Amino acid sequence: MRPIIQALDTNAERWALLVFYVMLVGTMFIEVVRREVFSYSSIWGEEIVRYSFIYLAWIGAAAAVRERGHIRIDVLMNYVSPRVKAALYILGDLVMFFVAAIAFYWSLETALVSAKFGSVTHGLRISQVWFLMAVPIGFGLMMFRLIQSFLRDVRDLRDGRAVYEGDKLFD
Repeated sequence: MRPIIQALDTNAERWALLVFYVMLVGTMFIEVVRREVFSYSSIWGEEIVRYSFIYLAWIGAAAAVRERGHIRIDVLMNYVSPRVKAALYILGDLVMFFVAAIAFYWSLETALVSAKFGSVTHGLRISQVWFLMAVPIGFGLMMFRLIQSFLRDVRDLRDGRAVYEGDKLFD
């Protein structure tokens, strides 16, 4: 059971991103062919692409938090000691967790209101809740990854190791 949980911890966002990306590209390809070859398009294709992109964005944000790949200005980090660097990362994770918790609450509230009134999408005619849940799922994943990051940073600080900074895009 442990290898399965470890595989999910390592790759869950990647697999979800792959599924939504394939769904987005595949549906977009089909819709372009239908529009150009058959002079016909569907409203459901546009909705699938739109909602797949929304899920991609929110799950991708959680993946970026896990890898510390979000945009940051780290010039200051080059001039401080490793302990101060770890403290700054911990402070940043705490602030981000606070913001994510507020956003999670309000986005979940929106989804629950939609469920209460039974709103449906225009083209697919399925519950709007499935698509509104992308935001609380994304923020929930972010909070989970921020907790992991916080614990990793505290462990690194306690053990005297350099804090995990993620992969750099440019060196």
